[in-house]
Amino acid sequence: MKVVLLQDVKSIGKKGELCNVSDGYARNFLLPRKLAKEANAQAMNELKNAEAAKEYKIKTETEQAKKNADAIKGKTVKIYAKAGQSGKIFGSVTAREIAQEIGRQLHVEVDKKKIVLEGDIKAFGTYNFDVKFYNGISATMSVAVCEAT
Repeated sequence: MKVVLLQDVKSIGKKGELCNVSDGYARNFLLPRKLAKEANAQAMNELKNAEAAKEYKIKTETEQAKKNADAIKGKTVKIYAKAGQSGKIFGSVTAREIAQEIGRQLHVEVDKKKIVLEGDIKAFGTYNFDVKFYNGISATMSVAVCEAT
């Protein structure tokens, strides 16, 4: 009997897959526990629609990621930090601060977890970093840390 899995079932398959199982296993175990439903025309249509929606979502997310990557690639963001008498920054410049400045200056929303810094930024100067938007889509940009007046 062909069934569409509603949940992951060990040794059978993952949620949303079409599987061929024995009639007894389907009737006595999978169907009563709502782990699967019989693969009739309606279930097959729902499966096809779910796959199409998933592909559309991935396509729109990659297009948006490419657009955002092109918008910030090679740009420089300025961040002003306070320093002591020795010229050393109080604390450090974090990915969160960089993400906020990208949003403010370049009008592109970036999650702080997507920013990859090589190390802590604890001195004035210009530093390069990567922003990973989506699987395989990233942009390299720089941050200029200046002294606040």
